[in-house]
Amino acid sequence: MNLQTLFQDFNPSKFVVHTCLLIFTILLALKLDNSITWSYWAVFAPIWVWKHLVVFGASVGTYIWWQYPHFRLEGEAYIHYKAMLISLAIHLILLMFELLVCDQLTTGRHLWILVFIPLIFISIVSIAICIWSVKHDRSYELELFCAVNILQFIFLALKLDDFINWSWEVVFVPLWILMCLSLVEVNIQQRRTSFNSAMAYTFTVCPILVFQVLLTNKLDDGLALQYIVVVSPLFVSFATLIIMSFSSKGGNK
Repeated sequence: MNLQTLFQDFNPSKFVVHTCLLIFTILLALKLDNSITWSYWAVFAPIWVWKHLVVFGASVGTYIWWQYPHFRLEGEAYIHYKAMLISLAIHLILLMFELLVCDQLTTGRHLWILVFIPLIFISIVSIAICIWSVKHDRSYELELFCAVNILQFIFLALKLDDFINWSWEVVFVPLWILMCLSLVEVNIQQRRTSFNSAMAYTFTVCPILVFQVLLTNKLDDGLALQYIVVVSPLFVSFATLIIMSFSSKGGNK
């Protein structure tokens, strides 16, 4: 293996995000199983690390932008800077949502629909951001995820507040639809791209679908499985995404 080529294509941001999400998923499952007695604030520590790195990176970028004006003369410098500020704003609002979730899980003093307001706001704004990103050839994975899941976020908040008495199977209908579309995309990938890319996409999507089935059965029917077992398919997805980060060509795109 050519290590120089490997690290030339390495995307550190995706590696950090997916690693933090993997650790957070493990800690949350252990917390729900009562296998650890940590507070939710400690369980969310990997998420805090991710957000702090975003803020630090944006702070350094802003300092360089204002301290060295000659960088602004580069072709797409303003687009790069705007993209960084947009990403920072999205992450700060997402951080607000995560802080509210921790407080709600700890104290239970809020309505879930109020907790989800920052996330729903991000989902609405992300539609415009996705359009802007396409026009300027920017990456928009996080924004796209939020935009396509807006209805799912609303259903989750209403269900957690008992405003609707639907089964979890029905609550997850938007996610079922999204997963079905993703499975169709797997077949398209297999026909249009390399075998390795198609396999990576398959190992990302299919475990998420298995996780969704296990979670629905546990919440609706009391499936006798610990949460660490329920979320175990996600380990495959995150591991695949972490491996893919070594061939994602990092950069400001």
